[in-house]
Order: sequence, then C-alpha cells, then structure tokens
Amino acid sequence: MTTTFHGNIGYTITPFSADGEQLDLPALGQSIERLIAGGVHAIAPLGSTGEGAYLSDLEWQQVAEFSLAQVAGRVPTIVSVSDLTTAGAIRRARFAQAHGADAVMVLPSAYWKLSEAEILQHYRAIGASIDLPIMLYNNPATSGTDMSVELILRIVREVGNVTMVKESTGDIQRMHKLQLLGEGQVPFYNGCNPLALEAYVAGASGWCTAAPNLIPALNLALYNAVQANDLVTARAVFYRQLPLLDFILKGGLPATIKAGLALTGLEVGEPRRPVFALDPAGKDYLQALLQQLR
Repeated sequence: MTTTFHGNIGYTITPFSADGEQLDLPALGQSIERLIAGGVHAIAPLGSTGEGAYLSDLEWQQVAEFSLAQVAGRVPTIVSVSDLTTAGAIRRARFAQAHGADAVMVLPSAYWKLSEAEILQHYRAIGASIDLPIMLYNNPATSGTDMSVELILRIVREVGNVTMVKESTGDIQRMHKLQLLGEGQVPFYNGCNPLALEAYVAGASGWCTAAPNLIPALNLALYNAVQANDLVTARAVFYRQLPLLDFILKGGLPATIKAGLALTGLEVGEPRRPVFALDPAGKDYLQALLQQLR
C-alpha cells in the first residue's frame, strides 16, 4: 500500500451505444487517453460520472477490467466499488485488486438508513477482504448517508487500509475539521467542483473531478498555481473556470460530461435511463461556456 495520490483525480465516463444498451469500450479507451494526455495525476473509473450504479455486474467488471488495462499503470487508479450490499462491494473490491487497481473508493449507499455501527462494519468487512488502500467517500446527496467527521476519523483509526477521505458535502468546514481533528495526518480530497480552490488552500491532497474530461489544462493550471503558492494566479484560473464547474455539478455529471465530450468530438452516447441527456438549451449553454474557455 505504497501508492500516494495527489492532484487532479479524473473521473471517467461509461460510454454506451446510441440505444443505451451496449457498452462502447473503444470510446472509453479514447476518453481515458484524453485524461492522461490532459495531465491528470490519477484516474477513477466507475464513480458517479461513470454511472457505476446503473451497470450490471458483468458490465461493471468489463468496464473495470478494460479501464485498468487501458491506463496500464501510467497513472495511479482508484476504482469505485460501491454497492448496496457489503458482499457486493467486497466482490467488486477483490475484482479491482485482482486486475491491478492501486486503490478503491467506497461510498456507503443503502436503501435503509445506516447506523454508525453498520457503516463501520461495512468498511471493516471491505478492508479485511483486500490489501489495497481505501478512499472513504462521503457524499450524502447520492448515498443518503452523511458521515460525521468524528465517524470518519473513527473508521480511519479502526480500519487500517482506510487511508484517505473524499469529502463531497460542499461544506468547506468539514475539510477544516478533518484537518484539525485528524491532526493533519489524514489525506482528504475535494469532491465538490465549486470548492476546488478553497479545498486546496485548506490542505486537500487532491481534487476528484470529472472536469478534466473537458478542461484539463485549466484544472492542471489551478493545481500547479496552488503548489507554487501563487494564489493570485490560482484565483484567476479558478474563477475563469468556475461557471463551467458550477454547471457540471448542477446539470448532472453524466449528462454534462457526455454532452461536453460530444461537443469536443468524442461521441460517448447518452446517460443510461432513468437519467436524461442534457436538453438542447443546456447543450447550447455548455457549448458557449466551452468556447469562452478555449
């Protein structure tokens, strides 16, 4: 468990055929090459942007295996293995490990509201099943589960391979509290696009984002400016891209990123139902935003 993660961690999409029924793995390969060429520091397949929740088990395995083979160790990989059941998440975690992932990401999603004891046991069981580092992912908007900073740090203390935290509540105070109560020893990663600058300044080790699919140079420029402690440049670069970062979040990650890829020459299909594609007005607005950033 020696891999360290930093900087911009790019989320992949899962391309589908026009009818949404078949995977389009060649298009996935092209999108991964775009991310690597754009300078991402790591790649995260099968997260929210990758529509992992809408794939069959076989499709999930095909996308995971293909993605890891395509990346081929050129940058570190974090595979999202989240599942409704602990057993399902363990199967996915073991599959990711067997096919060369450097780490896995776990979002505790469930139909029923989980108690803290149930969440803790979920991470314990997954942690005991693999040797990889685990990124704990807190995103109540998609999972229905909001983990307090105190619970997160307890999981980090009690599950040895939970070594990183991705915080996506959109509350910068959560990140400050993680720094304070974790005594700066727990790497945390921002998952909310509009907080990218604040999170880096607050000490985030990285930014988990789908934005590098569309504006990799600006995302990289922000990271480099922060690393150089050039906050004047960092602010200028961040506020230039902020309207697009806001729109990606508000318009829905699969819909906006897939539409943006199509506008920049890579057809990857629409999101899988029940999620709708971006509507014509949204596509026009997205195109205008992209043109402004060229």
